[in-house]
Amino acid sequence: MNKNDFYYELPESFIAQEPLSKRDESKLMMLNRKTGEIGHGKFKEVVECLNPGDCLVLNNTRVIPARIFGKKTTGAEVEFLLLRRLDINRWQTLVKPGRRAKPGSVFEFGRGELKAEVIDVAEEGTRIVEFKYDGVFEEILEELGRMPLPPYIKAKLEDQERYQTVYSKERGSAAAPTAGLHFTDELIEKIRRKGVEIAYVTLHVGLGTFRPVKEEIIENHEMHSEYYILDEENANRINKAKKNGNRVIAVGTTANRVVETVGDEKGIVHPGSGWTDIFIYPGYRFKVVDAIITNFHLPESTLIMLVSAFVDRKTILAAYETAKLEGYRFFSFGDAMFIY
Repeated sequence: MNKNDFYYELPESFIAQEPLSKRDESKLMMLNRKTGEIGHGKFKEVVECLNPGDCLVLNNTRVIPARIFGKKTTGAEVEFLLLRRLDINRWQTLVKPGRRAKPGSVFEFGRGELKAEVIDVAEEGTRIVEFKYDGVFEEILEELGRMPLPPYIKAKLEDQERYQTVYSKERGSAAAPTAGLHFTDELIEKIRRKGVEIAYVTLHVGLGTFRPVKEEIIENHEMHSEYYILDEENANRINKAKKNGNRVIAVGTTANRVVETVGDEKGIVHPGSGWTDIFIYPGYRFKVVDAIITNFHLPESTLIMLVSAFVDRKTILAAYETAKLEGYRFFSFGDAMFIY
């Protein structure tokens, strides 16, 4: 398939620049993937779309303040974006401007409490960096770092927690699993009371989120791998729903990718952890996931390709046109879809 098969026009005015004052007041489009029928409501009404016995799968990753600003020992200013932790002190990073980050270059952050040396140049021009510091790296990062908002968000985020899900727990992402931003603690409790099982997976969102599809033939695109975790307790919750004939509903493309990575041909998921580079595009046969809660995605992105695989490309693009006509907000802080 061609990349431009997944293109659609989107004026900048549709891109949400900030979150709504109340998370669950965002709009919700309900799309029947078999008939193409569309309904509209508020996200807090998603509980009415769920049935007792369903299993809702949430990605509990937590975004780290991965954008840090520093200076080269020569005084030149740089910006680092931490993408993936390779070991205790080494990270894969994006550095701007990259020309200042040759192997052997040394940088300082803050008042010098954090230093970094470029060890190597990796794929897509990223840098392998070794950090040096005294104390706990995470605490230093919390002090010096900023939230790594996507480049299409120009507005300043006053409350950094609004780029975290209310159930975020496991630190390690360079971007938020944004479909989960619509949930509140109260809504999750209401969903539990209805008899819906909630299972947690972890997928630390990394370089793939920032990497556009460059290949014209999408089958030639290579996904970057991201680290995932599914423990036995949560695997059992997912498998219980499948065994009883109930639905597994993935919240976001990230939860979807974990479940489909660990699922076998019989639809059973197996606990474990590791790296996944699964690329889901039209033609893929879903093994586990029965419904998806997701946001509205960038044109020609791997994310719109994934939802196009779950429904079909023409139905998704038609739904996006409807969303524009109905005034939906797009991308990270935008509105949501329930695809069933």
